[in-house]
Amino acid sequence: MPRSVNKVAARRKRKKLFKFTKGYFGARKNVYTVAKNTWEKGLTYAYRDRRNKKRAFRKLWIQRINAAVRQYDMNYSQFIGKLNDKDVRINRKVLADLAMNNPEAFKAVVDSVT
Repeated sequence: MPRSVNKVAARRKRKKLFKFTKGYFGARKNVYTVAKNTWEKGLTYAYRDRRNKKRAFRKLWIQRINAAVRQYDMNYSQFIGKLNDKDVRINRKVLADLAMNNPEAFKAVVDSVT
């Protein structure tokens, strides 16, 4: 008796994977085993980098706040310390946005803690 294979399901599975790998270079897009490995590796990078993105943005906000605060003869560490002493609850994302887009409001925050 011949071996039974579900050709329809196998084709569907491969087509689905090739849809995910569309746009990849060379064999990464059209050789099933290579495409599968590449796609799985990409998923691990995506998982990792969703966390790294948060780190990178926090780092960027801190740099922007530091650059803005130095105009007022203070550094980032001193500024954050004074914010905590005065119990001002503004997160770094908002502070960085104020420093970039609304310097007058940022100056008011700096004046409120000094």
